[in-house]
Amino acid sequence: MTEADILKALSNVQEPDLGKDLVTLNMVKDIQIDGLDVSFTIILTTPACPMKDMMRRASENAVTLLVNKEARVTVNFTANTSSNRKDAKQILSGVKNIIAVVSGKGGVGKSTVAANLALALAESGAAVGLMDADIYGPSVPMMFGVRGERPMMKDVNGKGVIIPLNKFNIKLMSIGLLVDEKNAVVWRGPMVSSAIRQFVTDVDWGELDYLVIDMPPGTGDIHLTLMQTVPVTGVVIVTTPQNVALADAKKGIAMFGQAQINVPIIGLVENMAWFTPAELPDNKYYLFGKEGGKKLAEEYELPFLGQVPLVQSIREGGDNGIPAMIGDEPISKQAFREISANAVRNIAMNNANFPAAKSTAVQLQ
Repeated sequence: MTEADILKALSNVQEPDLGKDLVTLNMVKDIQIDGLDVSFTIILTTPACPMKDMMRRASENAVTLLVNKEARVTVNFTANTSSNRKDAKQILSGVKNIIAVVSGKGGVGKSTVAANLALALAESGAAVGLMDADIYGPSVPMMFGVRGERPMMKDVNGKGVIIPLNKFNIKLMSIGLLVDEKNAVVWRGPMVSSAIRQFVTDVDWGELDYLVIDMPPGTGDIHLTLMQTVPVTGVVIVTTPQNVALADAKKGIAMFGQAQINVPIIGLVENMAWFTPAELPDNKYYLFGKEGGKKLAEEYELPFLGQVPLVQSIREGGDNGIPAMIGDEPISKQAFREISANAVRNIAMNNANFPAAKSTAVQLQ
């Protein structure tokens, strides 16, 4: 067996999302051959790649079928998270992808989705930060159990820089960590915009694969400021199935399609999709309507990232500082892992200038 034999065999293995083979995409390195032992490394576009096991099996089969059926194949993985940043990287220079999580209205679970999306990305090995940009209603301190904690400062070239908190392997920053939660944040628009810029420029986010930004509900000043200040990779839109939430979600979709903003939509998440009581695990009650978010994604030809059921433990975890991805309830974990997997696939395809999958999520059973 030679290195050329191995590369020829692996040229038959396609990267499932990008639709080209591993060799053409230059994803194979460190081929080692010792008798019948063959090892090589596949470079993924993200540590959170959901197709890792599929590529492992396909690569092992290619070598044993096309090169030597006796070969003992070891496939290693490393990741070089893709990025499509075209700015000068004067701000957030170490951040490869910036995901804004938005909703047309409050109360649809945007912060819950943002927090658990960040945790699901980190669970897969990615370096992740979570910026709470919801100035008037910051949720991160409560959801991560860090209420009352204050971030440290450090001096960088004579300038004070904020060091984010670290909890559950996530870097966290929120206005709720800087002001007393008993005091209302009564700020005019310019002050809010200034605070958002400070979260971007005066916080030491370091090297991150993904920075998830929990945006305020609605479409307004803060959204415009952030989109003009930060090179956002794309937005995740959160809605619930009922018509009043869908009407507001449409405004969000329209906002990010406008020429002066024109930020890609990574996909749409339908929260509170159904309720299943613990004593009747086979029953689904569609309290807010059925598949409204999924139908909205189809109507606007947007990627559909998945559905999150109405589960009591998600609410309890957010209140108790232990988000669903850290808890023990499997249904909610499965939902957020699926959303995360579909989001990173669509980001990787957008970064490679491939069209994102229109409806990659499978309804959870």
